[in-house]
Amino acid sequence: MRSILFKEISTFFSTITGYVAVGIFLAITSWFMWVSPGEYNVIDGGFASLDTLFFIAPWVFLLLVPAVTMRMFAEEKKTGTVELLLTRPLTDLQLVGGKFLGAVVLVLIALIPTLIYLFSVYQLANPVGNVDMGAMWGSFIGLFFLAAVYAAIGVFSSSLTDNQIVSFILAAVLCLFMYIGFDSLASFPFLKSVDSIVVSFGINEHYKSMSKGVIDSRDVIYFVSAIAVFVYATMLKVQSRNWK
Repeated sequence: MRSILFKEISTFFSTITGYVAVGIFLAITSWFMWVSPGEYNVIDGGFASLDTLFFIAPWVFLLLVPAVTMRMFAEEKKTGTVELLLTRPLTDLQLVGGKFLGAVVLVLIALIPTLIYLFSVYQLANPVGNVDMGAMWGSFIGLFFLAAVYAAIGVFSSSLTDNQIVSFILAAVLCLFMYIGFDSLASFPFLKSVDSIVVSFGINEHYKSMSKGVIDSRDVIYFVSAIAVFVYATMLKVQSRNWK
């Protein structure tokens, strides 16, 4: 699994694509937080908070994470190297797990520079340090879990096709549905009696809960379960050896 993990990371950063993807994420979040005037601008808002980051990041990740994962299986299948991988002494779990962890690490690399935002907001507060650190760290943890679910979806989508563009689109659509799709379904009148249950199947409900600074075991279980479902689905696809 370790070799697959390192291979994915080195491959991603062996071309300019990896740096561009991370750079775009940081550029978009920085633009809204510090440059673009309006309600999302930290300075204009007059309140020491990272709410803008935690609102914008899930939407940017809808494009960033599929871009990271789209080639993981699709390119292997198109070039035929997936057959070589399957002949190695690796279990299906190690193969899928290595690629999933590779995607998670790449997303984490993109998140680490945003700690500069946290330091900046901390220093800008009046008095210095007058910020809700619990809520901020809870939001960071929630954002990491959200990205991990996106990564699991992206790897699964990549296993379904040998076309990277198709993989990207499929992953983006599935991530979007998991993020706000259940919220939209819950708004239908015929689901009014069970709307809270329907909403609980979506990422947004649990992400918002963590953003309050409370790490509830129910939210952690939800994220871990969602990751497990998509990783298991990818394993089933790999086990089928049906790449067409």
